[in-house]
Amino acid sequence: MGEEKSDLSRAFSEDGARKTHVGGQALIEGIMMRGKYNWSVAVREPVGGIYVEEHDLASGRAKNGWLHWPLVRGCRALVESLVLGFKALEIAAEHAFAEDGSGEAAAPTCETAEGTGGACGSGSPARTDSPLGCPARAELAPGPSRSLRSEAVEGVHAGGEPSDADAAVSDVEGGTGGSLADESKGFSWKDDFGRPGTMMDALGAQTTLEVVGGPDAAGDRAADSPRVEGAAAEPEKKSFLDQEAEFGKGAMAVSMVLGLVLGVVLFIVAPAFVTNLIVGEYDQNTVLWNVVDGLLRVAVFVFYLWLIGRMAEIKRMFGYHGAEHKTIHCYEHGLPLTPENARSFPRLHVRCGTAFLIMVMIIAILVYTVTPINGLIAAWGVPDGAPKLALVILVRILLMPVIAGISYEITVRWAGSHPENPLVKVVLWPGMQMQYLTTNEPDDGQIECAIAAMQRVLEREEAEAAKAAGAPAANRDASSAEAAA
Repeated sequence: MGEEKSDLSRAFSEDGARKTHVGGQALIEGIMMRGKYNWSVAVREPVGGIYVEEHDLASGRAKNGWLHWPLVRGCRALVESLVLGFKALEIAAEHAFAEDGSGEAAAPTCETAEGTGGACGSGSPARTDSPLGCPARAELAPGPSRSLRSEAVEGVHAGGEPSDADAAVSDVEGGTGGSLADESKGFSWKDDFGRPGTMMDALGAQTTLEVVGGPDAAGDRAADSPRVEGAAAEPEKKSFLDQEAEFGKGAMAVSMVLGLVLGVVLFIVAPAFVTNLIVGEYDQNTVLWNVVDGLLRVAVFVFYLWLIGRMAEIKRMFGYHGAEHKTIHCYEHGLPLTPENARSFPRLHVRCGTAFLIMVMIIAILVYTVTPINGLIAAWGVPDGAPKLALVILVRILLMPVIAGISYEITVRWAGSHPENPLVKVVLWPGMQMQYLTTNEPDDGQIECAIAAMQRVLEREEAEAAKAAGAPAANRDASSAEAAA
């Protein structure tokens, strides 16, 4: 019996013949897949179903062809990945932690909504449904308010047993809620604790569910509530869901900015400061300074990944990362996309973005070393200490697009297209080792999410290919008809 190969050796030796441009990103309880024409998100919901959403991609190549030039396209790809990644995380967070009764309810049918903008409220066309026979989620449409009793009755389990909400409402409406004569009595913790109806009334709790976002609901409230003469009209209040959506977008933008700032501090400012303490001034020994700075940057990055990988939620996310790799392996080998087929492949992949990040740090050492910062220091007469260190850090930040462009050309364009080249294995080895930290073995549920997202992208690719193949045929038919006429 032969020795079992490691995931690293299998990732190189079992790289599929069908090289795909489709890439992905692990999310909170889900995966985002990106193709040429669209990107899709598949999220495992608390009820067990898979929520899928897709959006169009506008390449903009016709208008901004220069963004696809060598070196420049690496910067564009990095920025696009950051923006799409945060959008996908927002969608995943919205559906992975959705609670029953928060404005959405589980539905036993699988429906498709096209062109609705999806759950993220994006203006781009979106499709949402739940594949693989899993239950979809249907949004609660605005309309007349319904009592908690009616909501609970509709939530009775399939087996005929009432839900917890039904039992709670029965307590409110039944004998445990107290009689009208009891309402005149004051609330007592000693006598009334354990009587849900009395406690809810005493604490001012809401006992009905109302939809406050739609015009119909607003009209019903206006009709039911008494009008006070001479009272000033109060401005219409936004619903909780609208406020939450606005807060979510703002929080996502703030988190994106804070994430970029934290990245600059952790991987540029902190290593430069520590290197200055260890080696001394930058212009005293430039080569050693850059080498120590680069090694510290890699050490901080590895420790950061190891540290967050101890968290349970991040472990799950790294499992989805492994599911993404296995699904892409399965497609590149031409096999049907099933959990059984995908499970057999390694969780590492030669075209993973982790290798790109490591390459960025290695290329940075070379670029920083050959950049004539010493000439700037001498020409401007920058004094030692904080001013000189600030200049070094500023130049490092400004050179980030150049480093990203060079790294993209090496790891994505060249190495990703020639995985069999021995030199490629040497170049990608550090990044492949890092994937042991950023991927975990997925379960079948995680692989199902990856397949659901992948299928949406592949369906669009096939549709666009069929459209492109059909256009010349239609033109030929039209020309033949004109010639016959």
